[in-house]
Amino acid sequence: MSRSIVRQSKFRHVFGQAVKTEQGYDDIRVSKVTWDSSFCAVNPKFLAVIVESSGGGAFLVLPLSKMGRLDKNHPLVTGHAGPVLDIDWCPHNDNILASCSEDTTAMVWQIPDQMGTQPISEPIVVLEGHSKRVGIVTWHPTARNILLTAGSDNLIIIWNVGTGEALISMDDHPDLIYNVSWNRNGSLFCTTCKDRRLRVCDPRKREVVAERMAPHDGIRPMRAIFTRDGNLFTTGFTRMSQRELGLWDPTHFEEPIALLELDTSNGVLLPYYDPDTNMVYLCGKGDSSIRYFEITEEPPYVHYLSTFSSKEPQRGMGFMPKRGVDVSKCEIARLYKLHDKKCEPIAMTVPRKSDLFQDDLYPDTAGPDPALEPEEWLEGRDEDPILQSMRDGYVPPKSRELKVARKNVLDSRPTPRRSMSSCDGSANLPPQLVDRLLEEVKNLKVTVLSQEKRICDLENKLSKCFWKLDHTHSVPHSVPLLCLPLLCPPPLSPTLSHSSVRLLCPPPCPTPLSPTPLSPHSAPLLCPPTLPPSSVPPLCPPPLSPTLPPSSVPPLCPPPLSPHSAPLLCPPPCPTPLSPTPLSPHSAPLLCPPTLPPLLCPPLCPPPLSPHSAPLLCPPTLPPSSVPPLCPPPLSPTLPLSVPHPVPLLCPPTLPPSSVPPLCPPTLPPPLCPPLCPPPLPPSSAPTPLPTSSAPTPLSPHSAPLLIRPSPTNTQ
Repeated sequence: MSRSIVRQSKFRHVFGQAVKTEQGYDDIRVSKVTWDSSFCAVNPKFLAVIVESSGGGAFLVLPLSKMGRLDKNHPLVTGHAGPVLDIDWCPHNDNILASCSEDTTAMVWQIPDQMGTQPISEPIVVLEGHSKRVGIVTWHPTARNILLTAGSDNLIIIWNVGTGEALISMDDHPDLIYNVSWNRNGSLFCTTCKDRRLRVCDPRKREVVAERMAPHDGIRPMRAIFTRDGNLFTTGFTRMSQRELGLWDPTHFEEPIALLELDTSNGVLLPYYDPDTNMVYLCGKGDSSIRYFEITEEPPYVHYLSTFSSKEPQRGMGFMPKRGVDVSKCEIARLYKLHDKKCEPIAMTVPRKSDLFQDDLYPDTAGPDPALEPEEWLEGRDEDPILQSMRDGYVPPKSRELKVARKNVLDSRPTPRRSMSSCDGSANLPPQLVDRLLEEVKNLKVTVLSQEKRICDLENKLSKCFWKLDHTHSVPHSVPLLCLPLLCPPPLSPTLSHSSVRLLCPPPCPTPLSPTPLSPHSAPLLCPPTLPPSSVPPLCPPPLSPTLPPSSVPPLCPPPLSPHSAPLLCPPPCPTPLSPTPLSPHSAPLLCPPTLPPLLCPPLCPPPLSPHSAPLLCPPTLPPSSVPPLCPPPLSPTLPLSVPHPVPLLCPPTLPPSSVPPLCPPTLPPPLCPPLCPPPLPPSSAPTPLPTSSAPTPLSPHSAPLLIRPSPTNTQ
C-alpha cells in the first residue's frame, strides 16, 4: 500500500490564459493617479475603467461584448470634479455603479444597457459627508442599497443609497485607511490602517470588536479580506521590505494561522478572493505576474498553486463575479488586466476533457438577489447571500431600476411631477368643484380680454393725442386732457368749449432756479426777479394775417380795462431766493402742446381782476409801478390791426440771444409752438408801426419762434 506524498486538489493544475487580441479592449487611457486602487470593476454585463480626463474625473463603461479598438467618441461617465479613485459595481443590480473621488463625494450611477453618444454626467444619488478625498467605496454583500465609503478624513460612513442618507458613521481610525472588506454575510468588516493595525468592526454597534497590532512588521501599506469561514487573509511587507501574506483568526490574534514570504518587489499586493473555490489571486501593481493560492483547513493552510506571467506590467486589475464566468470552458475565474492603453481579459481554467457541466467546480454561488432590506439589516438581522446554480451558465437578471425614496438634497436635477390640472379626469374631483373652477377660469379669461382691450384703447389715445381744427376752429370734445397744459386760467375764447379744456396752473416757485433742467410740469418764472422792468419782452405775437377771422384766434390778452385797473401778473413770493443763473434751454416750460397749431395756443393772461387783487409776476419788494404788464394796453380803435403796439420787453438785455430759453421743449421741432415774442428790434430804433400798405406777416402753423432776447444795447 503506497502513501501519496502529493496533496490532492482539483485546482492544482489551474492555468491562466490571455484572450486573443481581437477579444481585448484597446485604446483605453488608464488613469495615472497615484492611489493603490484596482482602477477597474467588472460584472457579467459591463466593464468599467478609470481613465485619464481633463477638467475633472471620469471613468469608462463598456459592454463586455464591445471588444476591439475603442471608438474615440465613446461617451464617458463624467460627474466628479476631481480624479476618480475607486469604483465598484452593485452585487444586486448589474446596472448600478458607485464611484468616489478626490472631490470628497461619492456618486451612484445608473448605467443604461444601450450606451448612447452623450456623456453620462447626472448621477442618481450624490453622497456628501466626507471632508477630504474619498478613496474607498464598497457595497454590502447581502443587504440592498447599503454602501460603505472611507476617506482620507479617517471616517467610515455607511449609506442607504435608496434614500441618500448616512446611516452609520465611525471615526475609530486615527490615520489613513488603506482598505475595507465585508465578511460573507455583511455583519462585520475589517480594515487596515496607516497606524499598522488590523481591525474588525461591527458597524451596527459602532465599535471595534477585534484588533491586531502590526500583523506585518513592515511600514508599507497592507491589505486584508475576509474568507468564507471568517478568517482574515492579509498581505503586507516584512521589516526587510519583503512581501508576505498571512492568515489570521480574528478571535485569536496573538499568532497567525499561516505566514508566508514571497519576494522583494515594491508593489502592494491586491488580493481577490473566490469563496466558491476558496482561492486567492494576488496581483501587484507594476508586476507582470499573477499568483494564486488555495486556502484549506489543513496545514500549511495556504497552498501555493501557480503563477500566470506576461511580458507587460499591470496598472490595475478587475475580478469577475463567479456568475459571469464561462462554465462551458471550465473557467473558474476571469481577471481583467489593465495595461497602459488596453485591458486584457485573463481566464483561469481547470483542464477537463469532458464538455459536461462540472458539478465539483461550480457549486451554487451568490446570486444578484439581496437577502435583506436596509431596515432589516439595521435592526441586527444577518443573512447569507442567496445562492443560485451555475448549471445554466450566466442568466441575466431582470433589469431593475434603483429607486430613490426621497429626492437627494444634493441632486439638482428636477424631478418629473404628475400634472394635477382641474381638467384631469383621473384626479377624481367633486363635480361641483370642477364646475366652480371652470367658471373661475372663464371669468378670468373675460377679465383679461377686457383689460387688454382697455390697454389698447389707452395706447391708441396717447399715440393720437393732438388737436383737430374743424370748420369752426373749435376744440373737439374727444381731445385728451393731457394735450392742453395751460399755465394760467385765461378767459376762454368763444370758439373753445369749456368741456374740452383742462386748466393747469403752475404752483408757486418751490425751489430756487438751478442749472438742472426742470420737468415739463414745473412752470418756472418767466423773468428773474432781479431784472429791470424795461428788459421784459412782449408776450403778444405779431399782428395776425387779415385773412384769418379774428374770432377764430384765442386772445392772448384780456379785454380792455380802465387805465388804472390793468391787471399785473406778478408771482407770489418764492420760498427761497432765486438764483441769478440764467435758465438753460432745457428748463423752459411748455406754453402750448407741441402738436397743436399755433392758432389754438391758449392765452397766457388771466381774466380781468380788480386793481388790488392782481397777481404779481415780480417779487413783492418792487413797487407796483415798476412791474411791467404782460399784455399790452388795449389798442386804439384808429390803429390798424397790423400795427403792433409797443410793449415792454420781458427778456433781460444782458443775456445773449443764444441763452434765451425756448418755450418749446428741445426734443420737439420748433415749428410746433407759436411765437411769444416779436423779432428783435435794432439797437438804435424803437418799435415803429408797420406801413399800412405792407401786408402783415401771416402766422403760419409751422412757425416756431423762441423767446428772443434783444441785444444788450436795446434800452426797451
